[in-house]
Amino acid sequence: MRNRMLLATQNQGKVREYRSLLKCIPFQLLTPADVGVATDVEETGGSYRENAAIKAEALARQSEILSLADDSGLEVDALGGEPGLMSARYAGEGASDKDRVDYLLHKLEGVPVDERTARFKCVIAVAAPDGRVEFCSGECLGVITLHPVGEGGFGYDPVFYLPPLGKVMAELPLEVKNEISHRGQAAKKLPQALERLGYDWAV
Repeated sequence: MRNRMLLATQNQGKVREYRSLLKCIPFQLLTPADVGVATDVEETGGSYRENAAIKAEALARQSEILSLADDSGLEVDALGGEPGLMSARYAGEGASDKDRVDYLLHKLEGVPVDERTARFKCVIAVAAPDGRVEFCSGECLGVITLHPVGEGGFGYDPVFYLPPLGKVMAELPLEVKNEISHRGQAAKKLPQALERLGYDWAV
């Protein structure tokens, strides 16, 4: 029987990406709904690392299953690093992806394209039921566009332009996005994190 790994998110966009990112690993990937645990964990940390650990540890305790959580955010240089940790709540509680994108573009009104540099950051925490936690991180550099483009992805993907590819994140096939995204970069380091926890990735 394969090892089980619980993805500590109800965000279906993240679930799709992780199922693609981790499709080659010998783990059965589960969601909280699959095992009947709640994900309403308050993110009280002061960093992506702390928030990821809070979520992963909470679900690992509840489920007694190896749990993976991430915390990620968009940091825009012209806004002093905003929205950062507040990326999911930038336009207020209950706001949609479109609301958040519209609010970001409003905050950047009048800022020229060459000053709209930004980065996506992601920290993944993997928590074992015994309380041990390992981390891996990734980053992706880009520029915030003047208008949303594309139909794919989620969150701020429609306005995150990747100069080397000449496209925004929302225009990329999932396989390409996973290769270059902040979440994809972090996930590439997951084998080492699992090995440090005593899970053999190759079995």
